[in-house]
Order: sequence, then structure tokens, then C-alpha cells
Amino acid sequence: MKVTLVQTDLIWEDKTANLDKLAEQFSLQSFDTDLVVLPEMFTTGFSMNPSPLAEEMSGPTLKWLSKQAAKLDAAITASFIAEVDGLFYNRLIWMFPDGTYQHYDKRHLFTLAGEHEHYTAGADRLLIEWKGWKICPLICYDLRFPVWSRNNAKYDLLLYVANWPARRRHHWQSLLVARAIENQAYTIGVNRVGKDGKDINYSGDSCLIDYAGETRVKLAYQETFLTVSLDKPSQDAYREKYAFLADQDSFQLL
Repeated sequence: MKVTLVQTDLIWEDKTANLDKLAEQFSLQSFDTDLVVLPEMFTTGFSMNPSPLAEEMSGPTLKWLSKQAAKLDAAITASFIAEVDGLFYNRLIWMFPDGTYQHYDKRHLFTLAGEHEHYTAGADRLLIEWKGWKICPLICYDLRFPVWSRNNAKYDLLLYVANWPARRRHHWQSLLVARAIENQAYTIGVNRVGKDGKDINYSGDSCLIDYAGETRVKLAYQETFLTVSLDKPSQDAYREKYAFLADQDSFQLL
């Protein structure tokens, strides 16, 4: 499977500008990919001002994702600010090329920034079947919680969309490697670059880690698109040779 990492700067709380910018960037790229991954809250930046920014599920962001997925003939995933029945969610959308989609609401809200005061936490993980792969997409702060990421569902790819600040980039890099090793799964993290409206810097460091914890790709501090290829037979062979997942503890999430 081919996955395109989109590491970009985000224009603070300006949905139209971000969608227009990315549409232009997409039009300048030559794509051969199965999946495009965009950062967390890709239309606004990591804003704690959901009321004027949130959209219903029939809003422009879903329409934009559907249009781009169809044009690229690839799935696209990213999170945005959604409103449902008066509640706000940091919601990841997995958009298929045919316009159908699934969603995941961020489970672990970032209390250090007060995210829990503005958004409602999700209760369920999302597992996607795509191109013969089983994929578990999560959001930013979820990375710190290994139980939530645990590979008890036999997924093949773990991915995180993020707005992870530069001052904790060592944590980002180290935890992605840890999640890949313990889950014996390709692990992708896509982070933004630039500075947001709260003067917080983001260093990118988007990356692909393989099932053995080896860093295959790490992006520098710049806006860039990069397509990487994943090899499922190699991962399957590694898991068969080192069958650590069979010995993991059994637990039930409450």
C-alpha cells in the first residue's frame, strides 16, 4: 500500500484558506497513492474556540474531503471540528473515494490545553479495512496511552494525525517508535509545521516507523508531501518469526 504524508503549515482558524491552500497544493502534485494523511484539525489548527468554527457532518470540510478523495481515487484521513447535537468533537474522518466515510472521535482530550473543557471525548476506536489492510487511526494525545493503541484487533497499520508542539518533539519521536515495537505494526505519525495563533511552534517530524521499530522515513521542518510504500508480507513474516503479540495481556476497556 502507498501512503502519502502531508506535512503542512495551518492558517489559524481560517477554514476556507486552509482548504483552498491544500486544494492548490494537491493540484500541483502527481499522485500515485492509496491513502492521504493530513494533520489534526487540518482546517483550523488546534483551536479551543469550537463554537464559530465547528461544522455539521454535511458541511464544507466533508464535501472537500469527498471531492479530493474522488479526484485522487484514494482514501483521505484527517481530523476537524465537528458539531453534533450541540456537542463539539475533535473528529477524524476516513473518506473513501466513493464518498462514503467513517469517523473516530478523539478519546484522550489534551487537558493541558483545556481540550476537555470544549470537546466531548469519544468512546470507541475505529478500525478500517482498506486495500487489504486493517488500519487503526488515532489522534495526537492518544499516542501517550498505549492501552488505547494496543494491537488486540490484529491491525496492520497504526496512524496518528497530530498538532504536536516542537518543545515535546522528543516525546513524539520516542512514543511513535514505542507504539510500533509493542504492536509490531507499521506506525505513521503526521504532524503540522509552523506557528499557531497561540504562538506555539510545531516541528513536523512526520514519520514512518516499521513493525520492528526502525524509522524508515522522517520529514524535516518544511511543508512537504511524501509517498511511502508499506510491505505487508514482510510485516506478516516478522510477526510469525517473533510472535510476541500472542503473549500480550488480556484486558477489557471500560
